[in-house]
Amino acid sequence: MSWFDEVILETDLVQLRPLRAADSSALVKAAADGRLWELWYTQVPGTETIDDYVGYALREQAAGRALPFVVVERSSGEVIGTTRYCNAEPESRRLEIGYTWYASRVQRSAVNTQCKLALLTHAFEQLGAIAVEFRTHWHNQASRAAIARLGAKQDGVLRNHRLEPDGALRDTVVFSILDSEWPSVRKSLQFKLDRRSAG
Repeated sequence: MSWFDEVILETDLVQLRPLRAADSSALVKAAADGRLWELWYTQVPGTETIDDYVGYALREQAAGRALPFVVVERSSGEVIGTTRYCNAEPESRRLEIGYTWYASRVQRSAVNTQCKLALLTHAFEQLGAIAVEFRTHWHNQASRAAIARLGAKQDGVLRNHRLEPDGALRDTVVFSILDSEWPSVRKSLQFKLDRRSAG
């Protein structure tokens, strides 16, 4: 059962459009702003890994488990990052928002909040999701704080959740937002965006 139809989501600052193989070089350029692939606790692609990264995303989409996007800055037309719906369970109406990263120059701006508001709105109001998960590395303190600021609640920690390529074991922190919580989360995110634009 496929849950996802390709869709373009737009906000004041960005357009989220479906990922294509042809976006690979633009994604490497975006990741080069901050050399994001050097962050050991994230999975940001570089020149050597971009083909595997995009290929995996598109295979997961073909299997009905994911819908990957590139994030395009509307003012410049440049690709500034990526995000995706992933680990979808259509039969349970659950999905995860993950694989999110942005070029350094737009981090700590309104971009992430606008992207998450667009993705969550589509998930809850068009797809009928009953829960949206977020997962991150235990050591990725910035990501954990950003997820909590969205209004997600921490469900727990999956200890020794994943074996990484270098043999290290990753602990994964799991957060979620439930459909019953969505109206308050939406109001909070919109308030934050309004305050930022007013300031």
